Amino acid sequence: MKDIDQLQARIDELEMKQAFQDQTIEELNQALTAQQFLIDKMHTQMQFLVGKVKGMQPSLMASESEETPPPHY
Repeated sequence: MKDIDQLQARIDELEMKQAFQDQTIEELNQALTAQQFLIDKMHTQMQFLVGKVKGMQPSLMASESEETPPPHY
């Protein structure tokens, strides 16, 4: 009878460990899903910004070679 009680205790302990591991895996999966959603959103925003920067008109300032020298020259 003692052996059966020990085996039952071991089985109960293993079932508890599995339940905690299942819960941990689910929590990690939810965190990973949220992070992937955020990464996808940031990727889309980055693509939008790159498109905006590429589409900007060149600066209206003249280049240094075209600028007249300051008065102290």
